[in-house]
Amino acid sequence: MAIEMKVPAVGESITEVTVATWNKKEGDHVKLDEVLCELESDKATFELPAEAEGILHIVAKEGDVLPIGAVICTIEAGGATASVTVADAAPAAVAAPAPAVATAPAAGPSTVLEVKVPAVGESISEVTVSVWNKKTGDVVSLDEVLCELESDKATFELPAESAGVLEVIAQPGSVVPIGGLLAKITVGGSVSAAPAAAPAPAAAAPAAAASADATYAAGHPSPAAAKILDEKGIAAASVAGSGVGGRITKEDAMAASKPAAAAPAAASASASAVAQGGTRREKMSSLRKTVARRLVAVKNETAMLTTFNEVDMKPVMDLRGKYKDKFKEKHGVGLGFMSFFTKAVCVALKEYPSVNAKIDGDEIVFHDYCDISIAVSAPKGLVVPVIRSAENLSLAGIESEVVRLAGKARENKLSLEEMSGGTFTITNGGVFGSMLSTPIINAPQVAILGMHNIVERAVVVDGQIVIRPIMYLALSYDHRIIDGRESVSFLVRLKQLLEDPARLLLDI
Repeated sequence: MAIEMKVPAVGESITEVTVATWNKKEGDHVKLDEVLCELESDKATFELPAEAEGILHIVAKEGDVLPIGAVICTIEAGGATASVTVADAAPAAVAAPAPAVATAPAAGPSTVLEVKVPAVGESISEVTVSVWNKKTGDVVSLDEVLCELESDKATFELPAESAGVLEVIAQPGSVVPIGGLLAKITVGGSVSAAPAAAPAPAAAAPAAAASADATYAAGHPSPAAAKILDEKGIAAASVAGSGVGGRITKEDAMAASKPAAAAPAAASASASAVAQGGTRREKMSSLRKTVARRLVAVKNETAMLTTFNEVDMKPVMDLRGKYKDKFKEKHGVGLGFMSFFTKAVCVALKEYPSVNAKIDGDEIVFHDYCDISIAVSAPKGLVVPVIRSAENLSLAGIESEVVRLAGKARENKLSLEEMSGGTFTITNGGVFGSMLSTPIINAPQVAILGMHNIVERAVVVDGQIVIRPIMYLALSYDHRIIDGRESVSFLVRLKQLLEDPARLLLDI
């Protein structure tokens, strides 16, 4: 009996995921709870464990974008028995010096795998078959490129989902919708009974098999390792594998670095390349592509507008300078700017609830709590973990949460729960030196606050020109439910609270 493995519900606002890497391949025997693959959303990467023990049949390939509930793969329960039978048959083959064909699994039943057009983009509904690299009757290997498909946006390759005999259905030039049938692959049965080499002494078979395995594994990266090397732009041939048979593991790929500059003998060629100007290409990671797609959707689907104000940071800086040592001594964390901004945002959100809302169809959903998303730079890109019920936390409590979440982000250990359900986002481009920006809303939220760097400027205070540390603030908001008056008043309220931080302590 085949068990369908589907994309699980992984977060409140997540509607689709991308298949990042398969840890197992077609036909592998998998165990219960063994990690099959990694899935990526625009917020996190997470693992998909096997729901049963059996033989794996992959439906969705690496890079496929799947909606929640879509089938990723199937597991044929009872497959373990078949694999044991084949393994047990090996000693018998050794005992009798018979041709290799005699032990091939030709007697097994054949199955027909349908090769369909995968989902290749959010707005792409059909593709054109450009050229077939294989023809009907050819024996194809797993992941071998079968044909090239073209859409109105790109050309891409279609790899074989299994080894077997190919039957072409859609001819070159055919326009096929997403999910349409392109070809069929007959797996097993007579496929496995292809003529073998001349009979050889069975006693030599184990050694030959071991040699073949070693040859295949040596220098061959695992799926996860291949993805990392691809993102780094490093060729697998330049990496030494520490896995079984010399296989390149994920750890090998993470530790790999680009080779040193070419030897002097190649200096003239290198100089020529520099003189002519060069380019290099790197594949976008699945996470980056998903983030890009969602950001474009936000720009297209919201009436986004940005308003600005400036804040004199001297009062907050004076307060930090006076109490930061005692604060850290008592609470064990430093007193940073983020706690002041988060606390001020919570106060302002209570006064302007539409800034803390979201749109659900024809309704506006108002939140009576402040789950503040904090943008953090992580190895795989920008992530937004959430400080839950920030309005109930002290400055020390907020700082502790910021430290905890930022640490987990840098180690890629954030859970989906820790990044889902925020009601308002704060992003700080100032840590990278940004003076001014127009941040993009983190959907389904309707507003985001952008902090920037602090620069000493000449300003007028009480009729006198003085030098003050000034920060520009930017509030991007969805004009569909937030009016200009509310957005400007929200920023003005933040300015009041930050320029007189005693208001935060006295709640006035």
